[in-house]
Amino acid sequence: MATRKPRWWVYVLRCADDTLYTGVTTDLTRRVKQHNAGTAAKYTRSRGPVELVYREAAKGHGPALRREAAIKKLPRRDKLKLGTTEN
Repeated sequence: MATRKPRWWVYVLRCADDTLYTGVTTDLTRRVKQHNAGTAAKYTRSRGPVELVYREAAKGHGPALRREAAIKKLPRRDKLKLGTTEN
């Protein structure tokens, strides 16, 4: 039996103060719950609740981290445009 590799996700959250946060995870549902519980990233602890506005599957951890870095470099308007397309 082959072990299944976890599926990596790159995601963008909109915080309660209308800022955006970008991250990576293998369990998107769990991670969003952690952000809202204040047990995830330091950045989102005081900015909750958060809302998932974009998600994108990645083929592995490395590709997910590279895509996260690319999204973080985008201007805010372009990050928000990502959320208008479904992946």
